[in-house]
Amino acid sequence: MGSLFVRFLMACALLPAGAWAAGAIESVPVRFAKGASSATLTGTLKGDRIVNYRLRARAGQTLSVRLETGHTVNYFNVLPPGSRDEAIFIGSTQGTEWTGQLASDGEYTVRVYLMRSAARRNETARYTLTVGITGRGQSAPSLDRAPAGDARVAGTSYHATGQVPCSMGAAPAASAQCEFGVIRGAPGNAEVHVTPPGGLRRVLRFVGGTVSADGDARLQTGREGDVWLVNVNDYEHYRIPDAVISGG
Repeated sequence: MGSLFVRFLMACALLPAGAWAAGAIESVPVRFAKGASSATLTGTLKGDRIVNYRLRARAGQTLSVRLETGHTVNYFNVLPPGSRDEAIFIGSTQGTEWTGQLASDGEYTVRVYLMRSAARRNETARYTLTVGITGRGQSAPSLDRAPAGDARVAGTSYHATGQVPCSMGAAPAASAQCEFGVIRGAPGNAEVHVTPPGGLRRVLRFVGGTVSADGDARLQTGREGDVWLVNVNDYEHYRIPDAVISGG
């Protein structure tokens, strides 16, 4: 499961512009039968119609999704709670089956769609979607309340956005810049969402002087002056200044 989770993290990104056709969106709640941990749903897409399947889950639980379809460009994306069209899995680049451990509590969306090329031709796809949730889950440590004067960036849930030094794999340390958004809590506590070049999305939580990451990621951390050095899965390398976490 660990290696699969790493592969899914490498797909995390903003949805590619123009990849799917934004049309009429139908919202469908997913309900499991009593005692069941999965549900199978069938549907039909025509043209730019999109179906959002919504279900609630807890941090630490495992979500699995499988799409069976006869259409070659019928896919699904997985959107986390509060997403503004930002996905943690993108079917058009990763295929029609996914399993991953969830980073936060809330409502997840499985978005089923046709690629823009097929939507423009008003093509039809009939599909079967199987969605399952397993595991007991565990709540992420609380950030507590941010100071009242720490304003949000307009139109976002973040207290600040910008770039931090990063590198991937064997690339020289701090050789790239990663976009970030930070949600701050009590002084010293924050959740930092980092998006490096190439499509990965990582969530780092700083609570009470300790650092954790989403999912089952392996973590090594250290300090260099007023900067956190964070190594994830021996591949992702981030430098997070204290000013990102605490402001100022």
